[in-house]
Amino acid sequence: MKRKTLKNILSGFIAALFILAITISSLEYFTSYKTSKSIHQDAPVITRKSILIDAPVATVWKIFRDVDHWDNWQEEIVTPKINGPFQAGTSFNWKSNGLTITSNLQTVETNKTVAWCGPTFGSFAVHTWRFSEQNGQTTIRVEENMEGWLVTLLKGKFQSSLDKSIENWLKYLKIEAEKQSAHQRS
Repeated sequence: MKRKTLKNILSGFIAALFILAITISSLEYFTSYKTSKSIHQDAPVITRKSILIDAPVATVWKIFRDVDHWDNWQEEIVTPKINGPFQAGTSFNWKSNGLTITSNLQTVETNKTVAWCGPTFGSFAVHTWRFSEQNGQTTIRVEENMEGWLVTLLKGKFQSSLDKSIENWLKYLKIEAEKQSAHQRS
Protein backbone atom coordinates (compact mmCIF):
# COMPACT_ATOMS: atom_id res chain seq x y z
CA MET A 1 0.00 0.00 0.00
CA LYS A 2 2.79 2.46 0.93
CA ARG A 3 4.67 1.60 -2.23
CA LYS A 4 1.61 2.32 -4.41
CA THR A 5 0.98 5.66 -2.64
CA LEU A 6 4.61 6.69 -3.08
CA LYS A 7 4.46 5.68 -6.74
CA ASN A 8 1.28 7.78 -7.23
CA ILE A 9 2.87 10.80 -5.52
CA LEU A 10 6.00 10.48 -7.64
CA SER A 11 3.94 10.11 -10.83
CA GLY A 12 1.91 13.19 -9.93
CA PHE A 13 5.08 15.17 -9.20
CA ILE A 14 6.62 14.17 -12.54
CA ALA A 15 3.39 15.07 -14.38
CA ALA A 16 3.30 18.47 -12.65
CA LEU A 17 6.94 19.13 -13.62
CA PHE A 18 6.16 18.13 -17.21
CA ILE A 19 3.16 20.49 -17.34
CA LEU A 20 5.25 23.30 -15.84
CA ALA A 21 8.01 22.72 -18.41
CA ILE A 22 5.50 22.77 -21.28
CA THR A 23 3.91 25.96 -19.90
CA ILE A 24 7.24 27.77 -19.56
CA SER A 25 8.39 26.59 -23.00
CA SER A 26 5.12 27.82 -24.52
CA LEU A 27 5.40 31.19 -22.78
CA GLU A 28 8.94 31.63 -24.08
CA TYR A 29 8.07 30.49 -27.62
CA PHE A 30 4.80 32.37 -28.12
CA THR A 31 5.57 35.63 -26.32
CA SER A 32 6.64 38.47 -28.58
CA TYR A 33 8.00 41.84 -27.56
CA LYS A 34 8.02 45.18 -29.33
CA THR A 35 11.44 46.72 -29.89
CA SER A 36 11.50 50.42 -29.22
CA LYS A 37 13.65 53.53 -29.01
CA SER A 38 11.88 54.57 -25.80
CA ILE A 39 10.62 52.69 -22.77
CA HIS A 40 7.17 51.13 -22.68
CA GLN A 41 5.18 53.25 -20.25
CA ASP A 42 2.72 50.41 -19.55
CA ALA A 43 5.40 47.90 -18.52
CA PRO A 44 5.07 46.36 -15.03
CA VAL A 45 8.59 47.46 -14.02
CA ILE A 46 9.99 50.93 -14.79
CA THR A 47 13.00 52.70 -13.33
CA ARG A 48 14.15 56.28 -13.82
CA LYS A 49 17.47 57.47 -12.36
CA SER A 50 19.94 60.27 -12.96
CA ILE A 51 23.40 61.30 -11.84
CA LEU A 52 25.76 64.26 -12.17
CA ILE A 53 29.32 63.36 -13.13
CA ASP A 54 32.24 65.76 -12.74
CA ALA A 55 33.65 64.99 -16.18
CA PRO A 56 33.01 66.23 -19.72
CA VAL A 57 30.45 64.35 -21.78
CA ALA A 58 33.14 63.25 -24.27
CA THR A 59 34.98 61.40 -21.48
CA VAL A 60 31.81 59.76 -20.17
CA TRP A 61 30.69 58.82 -23.68
CA LYS A 62 34.07 57.27 -24.55
CA ILE A 63 33.81 54.98 -21.51
CA PHE A 64 30.16 54.15 -22.09
CA ARG A 65 30.44 53.31 -25.78
CA ASP A 66 33.32 50.88 -25.16
CA VAL A 67 30.99 47.92 -24.53
CA ASP A 68 33.78 45.34 -24.68
CA HIS A 69 35.34 46.90 -21.57
CA TRP A 70 32.24 47.54 -19.44
CA ASP A 71 33.40 44.77 -17.12
CA ASN A 72 36.55 46.80 -16.31
CA TRP A 73 34.49 49.35 -14.36
CA GLN A 74 31.01 47.84 -13.94
CA GLU A 75 31.24 45.04 -11.37
CA GLU A 76 27.87 43.47 -12.23
CA ILE A 77 28.69 42.91 -15.91
CA VAL A 78 30.53 39.85 -17.18
CA THR A 79 31.89 39.11 -20.68
CA PRO A 80 30.43 42.03 -22.65
CA LYS A 81 30.99 41.79 -26.41
CA ILE A 82 29.74 44.17 -29.09
CA ASN A 83 29.16 42.59 -32.50
CA GLY A 84 30.14 45.55 -34.68
CA PRO A 85 30.39 49.33 -34.40
CA PHE A 86 28.58 51.24 -31.65
CA GLN A 87 25.66 52.30 -33.84
CA ALA A 88 21.95 51.61 -34.28
CA GLY A 89 21.37 48.08 -35.53
CA THR A 90 24.39 46.54 -33.80
CA SER A 91 23.87 43.83 -31.18
CA PHE A 92 25.93 43.09 -28.10
CA ASN A 93 26.07 40.19 -25.67
CA TRP A 94 26.60 40.48 -21.94
CA LYS A 95 25.83 38.95 -18.61
CA SER A 96 24.39 40.94 -15.73
CA ASN A 97 23.17 39.66 -12.37
CA GLY A 98 23.31 36.07 -13.62
CA LEU A 99 21.30 36.75 -16.79
CA THR A 100 22.73 36.20 -20.27
CA ILE A 101 21.47 38.98 -22.52
CA THR A 102 21.64 39.86 -26.20
CA SER A 103 20.71 43.49 -26.75
CA ASN A 104 20.25 45.50 -29.93
CA LEU A 105 21.15 49.16 -30.19
CA GLN A 106 18.09 51.10 -31.38
CA THR A 107 19.42 54.66 -31.19
CA VAL A 108 22.92 56.06 -30.93
CA GLU A 109 23.49 59.84 -31.04
CA THR A 110 27.08 60.61 -30.09
CA ASN A 111 27.38 62.32 -26.68
CA LYS A 112 23.56 62.50 -26.43
CA THR A 113 21.45 59.34 -26.49
CA VAL A 114 21.67 55.57 -26.48
CA ALA A 115 18.73 53.19 -26.53
CA TRP A 116 18.81 49.43 -26.66
CA CYS A 117 16.46 46.56 -26.01
CA GLY A 118 16.62 42.83 -25.70
CA PRO A 119 15.09 39.69 -24.26
CA THR A 120 16.32 37.23 -21.69
CA PHE A 121 14.50 34.33 -20.06
CA GLY A 122 10.94 35.45 -19.26
CA SER A 123 11.65 39.13 -19.73
CA PHE A 124 12.30 41.93 -22.18
CA ALA A 125 13.93 45.28 -21.38
CA VAL A 126 14.23 48.65 -23.05
CA HIS A 127 17.04 50.97 -21.85
CA THR A 128 17.43 54.65 -22.71
CA TRP A 129 20.41 56.76 -21.66
CA ARG A 130 20.49 60.53 -22.19
CA PHE A 131 23.71 62.52 -21.76
CA SER A 132 23.99 66.29 -21.42
CA GLU A 133 26.86 68.57 -20.45
CA GLN A 134 26.90 71.86 -18.63
CA ASN A 135 30.02 73.62 -17.30
CA GLY A 136 32.21 70.57 -17.91
CA GLN A 137 29.90 68.23 -15.98
CA THR A 138 27.72 65.50 -17.44
CA THR A 139 24.20 64.63 -16.39
CA ILE A 140 22.94 61.19 -17.32
CA ARG A 141 19.26 60.31 -17.22
CA VAL A 142 18.41 56.62 -17.49
CA GLU A 143 15.02 55.05 -18.04
CA GLU A 144 14.47 51.33 -18.27
CA ASN A 145 11.44 49.12 -18.40
CA MET A 146 11.07 45.38 -18.01
CA GLU A 147 8.14 43.25 -19.06
CA GLY A 148 7.36 39.61 -19.73
CA TRP A 149 5.69 36.69 -18.05
CA LEU A 150 8.42 36.22 -15.42
CA VAL A 151 8.58 39.97 -14.68
CA THR A 152 4.81 40.02 -14.17
CA LEU A 153 5.02 37.04 -11.79
CA LEU A 154 7.91 38.51 -9.79
CA LYS A 155 7.28 42.22 -10.23
CA GLY A 156 8.55 43.30 -6.79
CA LYS A 157 11.78 41.32 -7.12
CA PHE A 158 12.45 42.65 -10.62
CA GLN A 159 11.66 46.25 -9.57
CA SER A 160 14.07 46.24 -6.63
CA SER A 161 16.75 44.46 -8.64
CA LEU A 162 16.44 46.91 -11.54
CA ASP A 163 16.51 49.95 -9.24
CA LYS A 164 19.70 48.69 -7.58
CA SER A 165 21.29 47.70 -10.88
CA ILE A 166 20.78 51.12 -12.49
CA GLU A 167 22.01 52.89 -9.34
CA ASN A 168 25.17 50.74 -9.51
CA TRP A 169 25.67 51.38 -13.25
CA LEU A 170 25.55 55.11 -12.63
CA LYS A 171 27.75 54.96 -9.55
CA TYR A 172 30.44 52.87 -11.28
CA LEU A 173 30.33 55.02 -14.43
CA LYS A 174 30.71 58.17 -12.30
CA ILE A 175 33.73 56.72 -10.49
CA GLU A 176 35.43 55.66 -13.73
CA ALA A 177 34.68 58.89 -15.63
CA GLU A 178 35.82 61.14 -12.77
CA LYS A 179 38.98 59.08 -12.37
CA GLN A 180 39.78 59.36 -16.09
CA SER A 181 38.88 63.06 -16.17
CA ALA A 182 41.18 63.80 -13.21
CA HIS A 183 43.98 61.85 -14.92
CA GLN A 184 43.46 63.87 -18.15
CA ARG A 185 43.68 67.17 -16.23
CA SER A 186 46.93 66.25 -14.47
